[in-house]
Amino acid sequence: MHSGVPQGSILGPLLYTIYTADISQSDTTILSTFADDTAVLTTNPDPTLTSANLQDHLRTIENWTRKWRLKINDTKSSHITFTLRRGHCSPVYINQTVVPQAEMDKYLGLHFEKCLTWKNHVATKRKQLDLKTREMYWLIGKHSHLSLENKLLIYKTVLKPVWTYGKELCGCATKSNIAVIQRYQSKFLRSITNAPWYVSNQTLHSDLHIPYVHTVFRERTATHRRPWTRTQTLSWNH
Repeated sequence: MHSGVPQGSILGPLLYTIYTADISQSDTTILSTFADDTAVLTTNPDPTLTSANLQDHLRTIENWTRKWRLKINDTKSSHITFTLRRGHCSPVYINQTVVPQAEMDKYLGLHFEKCLTWKNHVATKRKQLDLKTREMYWLIGKHSHLSLENKLLIYKTVLKPVWTYGKELCGCATKSNIAVIQRYQSKFLRSITNAPWYVSNQTLHSDLHIPYVHTVFRERTATHRRPWTRTQTLSWNH
């Protein structure tokens, strides 16, 4: 083996961290790495300067990858502009190849859209919740003999983490998108308790000590909010 780190070994993650520890940094961009998923972000009111800063950093990364014989996967790279304005920032290049521009990108399980409404992310998580709920319905359904305490435990440990993952970011979603998750939670609580129609959702949440979805999001997003102007993200797999 002439370069890189072998996969599947116990020391693999530690060796990879050491191997990529000297990856190029920049004062005008933010570099985010997790295993072989890397994102470069930069923000500026001027879209031309934004692209220029991003391109400068990419050039130094190109030199670094050539030095350590790493190949960037062009087919999995994407370039997205986060803005409420029309249009996109200027194209950027990797190894003289234009990075495809996209309206939405997925990074570490989060679906980032151009306007950061989180609509696509919430829709995806709702589908995952429905699928997991159907798979376990025999265990958590209203006809199951499992105790209510254990049904709630399954919800908190298996189902709730699906929509709370990344809540520091996606918790800034619009009220209509947050309501999508809230409807699922209310429906689930009504199902496991086999509550009649006249029992309100407020009573279910209060009696079961389950906070509303918007409350969970608000508690975690308050300290993570910052103003966004024009931001670009580039992600790829080595």
